[in-house]
Order: sequence, then structure tokens, then C-alpha cells
Amino acid sequence: MKKLRIGIIDLVTKGPTNTMYARLMHANLAGIMSQAVAVWCEEQGHSVTFVCYTGREDLMAEIPADLDMVFICAFTQAAQLSYALSNMFRSRGAVTVLGGPHARCYPEDAVFHFDYVLGFTDKKIIETVLQENAQHRPVGRQLAAAQQPTHVPGVRARWKFIESTLKKSPVFKIVGMLGSLGCPYTCSFCIDAVVPYQPLDFDEMKGDLQFLLTKFKRPHVGWHDPNFGIRFDDYMTMIEDAVPPDSIDFVSESSLSLLSEEHVKRMKRNGFKAVLPGIESWYDLGNKSKTGKSQGMEKVKRVSDQVNMILQHIPYVQTNFVLGLDCDEGPEPFELTAKFLDMTPGAFPAYSLLSAFGRAAELNLEYQKANRVLPFPFHFLNNNHAMNVRPKGYQWPEFYDNLIKLSTHSFSWPRILARFQATHAAIPRLLNFVRAVSSEGFGRIRYYKEIRQRLDDDRALRSYFEQESTDLPDFYIQRIKRDLGPLWSWLPNNAIHHDAYVYLKSQALSVGMIARA
Repeated sequence: MKKLRIGIIDLVTKGPTNTMYARLMHANLAGIMSQAVAVWCEEQGHSVTFVCYTGREDLMAEIPADLDMVFICAFTQAAQLSYALSNMFRSRGAVTVLGGPHARCYPEDAVFHFDYVLGFTDKKIIETVLQENAQHRPVGRQLAAAQQPTHVPGVRARWKFIESTLKKSPVFKIVGMLGSLGCPYTCSFCIDAVVPYQPLDFDEMKGDLQFLLTKFKRPHVGWHDPNFGIRFDDYMTMIEDAVPPDSIDFVSESSLSLLSEEHVKRMKRNGFKAVLPGIESWYDLGNKSKTGKSQGMEKVKRVSDQVNMILQHIPYVQTNFVLGLDCDEGPEPFELTAKFLDMTPGAFPAYSLLSAFGRAAELNLEYQKANRVLPFPFHFLNNNHAMNVRPKGYQWPEFYDNLIKLSTHSFSWPRILARFQATHAAIPRLLNFVRAVSSEGFGRIRYYKEIRQRLDDDRALRSYFEQESTDLPDFYIQRIKRDLGPLWSWLPNNAIHHDAYVYLKSQALSVGMIARA
């Protein structure tokens, strides 16, 4: 096989940015699978240029112009950026490959912009792409393994790509690790809800933790598991066998149902400094928060007590909420969240607006059947800048009024001060402050207020929200143009728009084909 010149681009963000949060954190959000693909390509004897795009690099300068093949890993918010990059590299003769969440959620759209679009990806899939190395145009080729990979290269194998990325992080450096894939919970909106849970090799994890102690005096490790600690005793025993107690700082996303006081104390002994549990709703998903049938204020009190307990042992807790779920109506869900923050001053709230990411979840079919999905450009589908599901319990102005009120309360100076006083470690204090005053707090409040104003004053935008028109308001076009910068000129003419109902149409087509057979 010919030795190929390969570029691999991990798109952490969707365009140039220089915010405080981006400078502090974006390099620490690097993906694992793009690094794994780089390892697999080198194992096949190819030359690899790897770039993690944090929004501060000049991609035109960092990626060689004479590449044979380019792999791009992208979340849906970076789809337009990935399409522009693919068009540019294709014009130079390269074969382009898309992987990551966008490829899984919107393959029917991505195939018009890439030669290969990958679903579940393992080493064999990458070998197939490398061996074929063919242009597939105007419609790309979809490839996917039958399941998630049973093995992913560990930290030691990925180190050269991890190290080059972490050099971009000025304050602290978080190494991504993966202990499991899939999730046993069945949250209807989650891409991992239908992916069987499977742990990875614990012996390799142990070796990687020991390896990191040779690279850092005190490493920081972020577990990328969809839900860390399902096999809690196995994980903790592995860590305890691998490294001295509290010698590595760990961050994980875990459900409240796993975070009993006994478990939290053991996590503290083993160096866990941050956890990110999902609360999601005060009226649903009680199995994940271990609140059973408790709802409303009763659930608020139970969850607040548990999170305050966790904060006694682990200094940083981010509580995740989904706003606009079908079980919500009126101001009460937002008011309950505000009360929760008052009762739990040390918790940092992370809000996601209800979004339907193509094929990510079967629930999205129900939204499409009910004609509730809006065709917002992918660029805005990051759980915050567009809610592409028309809410069941709210009119748009009412929803945004409640959202602005909650966000303003959450990131008001009294709440920022209370969070600062309730947090007893320097880095969590710094991170809480930066997130509140940067794009994630103050920035989103400004954005939500602008959308709310336009719902009154911008007839084109209001008609788009109300599904009276499919004409994309100029407000959104100009933001994409601004965010892409010089790469705007490479964005294909048809790349802003997509069919928001292609998942439903494909299911109907499949049923029709089966019926005819």
C-alpha cells in the first residue's frame, strides 16, 4: 500500500475564538477517537499531521497543502466548518473523511461533502478507508462497524498527539481517558442510550495511569465515559492498584444514582476533584438521579441534599439540566432550578436546550412525526444557540423569558460570589468564575436577550421560529459568515441548509421497501 500523507483535524470548536474560556479549556476538550485514528494510521505506515483546533490556530497554515487524505472529527456545531475544510482539501486533490458525532447523527447530509462518512469506527474501518483511498463524489460512502470498538489505543499509544495538544493549554492540562463505551441508562434524548455498555481493558488503564505519573508531577485526567463508574468497585480497585492514593486529579461524568456518600468518599481518597452529574429534569428521569417517583420541589430538596454532600468531599460539581422537555410547562421548572441553586450554592449549572440531533435518538422520530423540528443550520446546534425542537409547553417568547430569567439569576454577581465562597479550591474557583463571566455565562445571556428581542422585532426570524417560513433569517447567515472567517469562501452554496426530516423519511422508505418485498 502506498504511503499516504494524512491530516487529522479534531474540531473542538466551530470557528475562531479567543475568549477566556477557550484559552483556558478548549485544548482540554480534545477528543480521544481522533487521536486513536492517528495511531491506527501510523501503524499502517502512513505519515500523519495532527491538529486539535481550539479556535486559536490558523488552520490554513498548520495543515499541509499537499495531503492525500484528511480525517475530520466534528460535533454537529462544527459541521459547517468541516464542510468548508473538506471542500478546500478536495479542491487540492485530497480524499476527505468525516467521523465523530455529526457523522453519526447526520450521515445523509454529510455524504454530499465528504468522500467517506463513518459511523461506529474501529481499526478495521480505518484500514478499509486507507486501503481503498478513493474519491466518492458527488455522494460519499458510508461505513460503520457493527458496534463500538472493543479496544481504543490508550494514553501511552496516543501520547505524541496528547502532548502536542496540551502544549496549547496555559494553566492546567487534562488528559482524556476512556474506561467504557455506551451507557445502561435510556435517556430518550441521548445518543448513547441505545449503545450497549461495555468496559474497556482495565489493565491498559492501569498502565496508562502509571505512565502519566512519569510525565506530570500531578496529572489531571478527564474520564470521557458517557457515565463513569458503572462498575464502580472495579474502577476504584484499578485506580488504587495503579497509583498512590490522591496522586492524580480525576474528572468524570457520573449519574447521581452512583454517587452515594460511601462512593464519594472513596472517590475523594482516590483524587477525584470534579464530577458532572445529570439532573436533566425535576419531573422525569428519576432513575438516573436515584429519586424514583419524586418530582418538583421534593426532588429539588433530595438532589440538593445529595449535591451538597458531594461538595463536602469533591470541590467541583457541575449539574446538568435539559430545558424545554415535554414534561415541562410554565415558569415552575425554571423557578425550581433557581431554588436549587440557592439551596446548593457550590454547584455550577450547565443548561442545554432541548435539541434533536438527527439520528442521535429514536425520540427524534417522534418530534419529526409531530412536525416540531426546525431546520436551524448545524452551526447553531450546540445545545445553546438554537433549540431546534418547538417546545410543547411554551410559546417561544414565554420560553425565552423564562430562560433569560434563570440564566440571569444563575450568573448574577450574588450567585457568582456565593459559588466562590462555597468552593474551597483554587482551580475550581477560577473555572467557575471564568465560565460565568465568559461566553458560557454572560455571553449566552446577551445572546438569549438578542433572540428574545428579535422574536418581537424581526418578523423573518419569528416566522422561522413559528415554522411559517423556511427562509433562513439573515441574522443566522451573518453569524456563520463571521464565525468561519476566511473559510466562509470555501463553504459550498448548499451547505448551510439541511433536511431536518431526513431521518423520518429514511424510516418511511425502509418500511416501504420491506412492505414491497
